[in-house]
Formats: sequence, structure tokens, C-alpha cells
Amino acid sequence: MLKRFFSYYRPYKGLFLLDFSCAVLAGLLELSFPVVVNQVIDKIMPKEDFRLIAWACIGLLLFYIINTALQYVVVFFGHKLGVNIETDMRRELFNHLQTQSFDYYDNQKTGKLISRLTTDLFEISEVAHHGPEDVFITIMTLLGSFLLMLNIHVKLAVATFILIPFITIALVFFNKKMTKVNTRIYDNLGEFNAGVEASVSGIRVTQSFSNEAFENRRFEGLSQAYRKSKILFYKVMAVSSSYNYFLIRLINLFALIFGAYYTINGEITNGQFVGFILLANVFVRPIEKVNNMIESYPKGIAGFKRLTEELDKKPAIVDKKDAVEVTSLQGNISYSDVSFSYSDKTKVLDHINLAIKPGETVAFVGQSGSGKTTLCNLLPRFYEVSSGAITIDGMNIQEMTLSSLRSQIGIVQQDVFLFPGTIRENIAYGKLDATEDEILQAVKLAHLEKVIDQMSDGLDTIIGERGVKLSGGQKQRVAIARMFLKNPPILILDEATSALDTETEQVIQESLNSLADGRTTLIIAHRLATIKHATRIIVVSEDGILEEGTHEQLMNLDGHYRALYNAQFRK
Repeated sequence: MLKRFFSYYRPYKGLFLLDFSCAVLAGLLELSFPVVVNQVIDKIMPKEDFRLIAWACIGLLLFYIINTALQYVVVFFGHKLGVNIETDMRRELFNHLQTQSFDYYDNQKTGKLISRLTTDLFEISEVAHHGPEDVFITIMTLLGSFLLMLNIHVKLAVATFILIPFITIALVFFNKKMTKVNTRIYDNLGEFNAGVEASVSGIRVTQSFSNEAFENRRFEGLSQAYRKSKILFYKVMAVSSSYNYFLIRLINLFALIFGAYYTINGEITNGQFVGFILLANVFVRPIEKVNNMIESYPKGIAGFKRLTEELDKKPAIVDKKDAVEVTSLQGNISYSDVSFSYSDKTKVLDHINLAIKPGETVAFVGQSGSGKTTLCNLLPRFYEVSSGAITIDGMNIQEMTLSSLRSQIGIVQQDVFLFPGTIRENIAYGKLDATEDEILQAVKLAHLEKVIDQMSDGLDTIIGERGVKLSGGQKQRVAIARMFLKNPPILILDEATSALDTETEQVIQESLNSLADGRTTLIIAHRLATIKHATRIIVVSEDGILEEGTHEQLMNLDGHYRALYNAQFRK
């Protein structure tokens, strides 16, 4: 774990060496101060020469100026190092999350993932900055001050040092305990964030059901769980701090009592006694710093453990080593003996065989849960087939790079997702380098012109979280415009016109039909009136493909499709 943690220092070796060397130099200068005071009292004061005392004070002033500059470097550049490492960890985690499959997100809470990207990494910055230098300087200061104390008086130094093992044992014990508590805190905070995210996102549902009291109770439960774990942390920290405080004060007390005894007996001089007391203060300073380390380090360690746990979750769907970049697929799609089950072993598809010709428009119909959407989600490898193979133009999709495969497929999903921002930004998401003319053409094809003209800021209108300021139909048309802009050879329309009124649906349907011309199009449909034009309609159920053919053929067959059609249009 330590090796993995220190690997994040590699890009910032220069910054680390600057911070570390300045911190060590500052520590050494702190050690020299008691020695200087010792010499002033024992050698300069007896001469009663104020000029020498003044020069000694000027020397100390220079010492303070140098140490002030070193402190600036340590505080600023040290924290810059910590923030850089924290940012790198956050970037790596975000990039890792981007590679996870749909199956991974099916089992995750958004709030918990956000917590991992934010709160879990906050304290890592402090550990990355202070960790190596604090450990080194603590050891260096303890050994350095102890050696100087030995140089003054061996017995006095031993009497002062004798309490250090007890502090070390306490440090190890409390550090382990507080790391464990902090892991629990982060778990509770993740649940808390997930609960808050769900409550805020679902506020309209909450208010429509008048369930504010229920949400308040649920929030209170999450809040109390987080509160209790935090209180436990501070309880452990209080015991640790109190224990160390008492031992540190004992060190000072031992230095005072034994130092006074040996001074009275003439074994050390007054200057040595004062110097020893100052050294004792330098000696306990890193121990006091350990108390601060006990509070922040376990948080950083717990956060780093959770980071590594997440990074070690390998993506279920990745490119093969010899995966090929595809640039211009024709859309000849084949499902060969394809089966699929979710991670919980729920079987959705069982030995499906299906061939779709280039330029063909194929519609999938059937009851909810029959596997229509799953069948289409397997094509861009949002999920991986459990067995069998899917090929496009004769090439297994697993032999293609994910990025190039998905760039060839345009998708308008049933649950339209729009990003916070403007209409322009959401349309341009289909082609990030799109020109203004291309965006306007996509707007025209999606019949969004009137909608945009009615808005005060036009394309630059802010649409709010998930497009909350737009109607369902308007959101759907923005999503369709985004797909027009992408202009791929293969289209997947998952209830693409489901949120539109009848009049608008007819207009958009014409645009979709125009776009589908010459392209391979897969339509997931519930409203059967929208798919009469399809080259082929496939009826899907939990038992597989039941029927396929044109609208007229299936109606004449008088089977499952006709039953579905009659159920929708019976008077």
C-alpha cells in the first residue's frame, strides 16, 4: 500500500525534494537554537559584554528570518504538492469510473460515488504533504535533540527519554483504531450523500405524494448514523490526545525536576540547564505534532484505502489487446446464439439468433421486461453477452475498440438525459467540434426551431438540472437533434418519440424516417403505430423471438403481434 501511495509522488519529485529539504533544514535550525542559548548564558553572559550579546541576538534574528522563509516554502509548496497528488488520484478514479459498464452502475448509488470522488480524497492532500516529512522530521528531531541532551548529561537525557516508548505504543494503537473508525465514517457519509442526492433529485415526487415527513425521518436516520460515527472518532481522538498530553507534560516535568537536581549538585551549568529545558521543548514538539497526525492521517489512510478498493474493481468490458479501430461500418448486424444474464444471474435473453441487413429498419416489440432494450444495449457493448456472438459487417464487436464501435452507433434513449447547461451545449454533445451551421441544421431536422425562437436566449438558454426547464417533448427533440448531429451509420431508437404529442410525433417521425434512409436502424417500440413503416418487426418475449415480418405479414399471421396491436387500438 505504501509503495502504491508513493507512486503518486513521481511526477512531482522536484516539488517533493524542495518541500522535504526545507522542512528538514528548518528542523535542524530549531535544534541549533537551544545550543546557541546555552553558549550565550555560559560563555557570553559571564563576560558582561553587551556588544557580544547584541551580535548573538542579530545572529538569532537572521536565524528567524531564514526559518520564516523555510516555513513559507514548506507550507505553500508542500500543500501544492498535496493538492496535485489529490487531483491526480481524483482524475484517475474518475477515468476509472468512466470505463465501468452499465452492469456496474446498476448496482451503485450516485451519492456514494460522488463521495468517493470528493470527501474520501480531501484528507489525502494533508497526508501526501505532511506524511513523509512529518515522519522523518519527528524521528530526526527526537534523535537529534536526544543526542544533544546526551551531550549535556547522560542520566538526565535517559530520564527524559524513558516515556517515549509509551507514547509510541499509544500512537500505533490509536492510529489503527481511528483508521477503522474513519472507514466507517466514510461508509456512512457515502450513504448520507446517496440519500441526500436521491431526496433532492426526487423532490417533485416527494411533494406530489406529500411525503416530506417521511423524507425528513429518512434524512434524520442517515444524519444520526453519520453523527454517531463522527462522535466515536472524536471520542477516540480525545482519549489519545489526553494520554499523549499527559506524557508530554511528564517529559517537561522530568526535565525540570532532574535538571534542577543535577544543576544544584553542580553536575551541569545554568546554561546547560536552560539549554536542556529548551531541548526538552524541541523534543516534545514533534510528539505534539503526532497528536495532529492522529486526527488527520487516519482520515487520509482510510480515504486512500477506499480509493484503491475502487480502482481495483476491474471494468467488466474492456478493449482486447489487438482490438481494431473501425471507421465506416455498413450495418450488417448478426446475433448468433446470443444469451445474456445480469450479474445476479437473472436471465434476459436465451440463444437469440437474428440477422439485420445494412439499411434495414427493424422494430422490436413485446411486453415490458421481454428483453427488447437489452437486445439493443448489447450492440454497443453497454453489457457483454453471456454467450454467443454479435457481429457487424462480419466482425465480432468484441474485436473492435469500444470507442470506435460506439462512435458508429447513434442512440436516443427512452429516459432522455440532458446535462446542466445550454441547449447548444447539449446538442453539440453529439459532435463536440460541430460548427454553428451543423448545429443549426440538426435543430432544423429535429424541428426545434420554433421552440428555440420562443426562448429569450435561443440556443444559449439554460435548461437546468436534467433539462428540468424543458417539457418532455422538448427534451426528446434536443436528444434527437444531438443524434442528428452525430450522424452515425447505425441508429438505436429506444421509444424515441414516446414523450411527444401526436402532432409533434408525426413531424419527428418523418425526420427520423428521413435520417434512417440508407442506415441500419433498430427501433424499440411500445406504440405500434410508429413502426408500421419498418422493414421488419420482431416480436420478443421472455422465451425469445416469437414472430417476425412486416406489419401486414404479422397482422395476417393473427398471432402475438396482432394481439398486441388489437390491445392498443381496440375501440
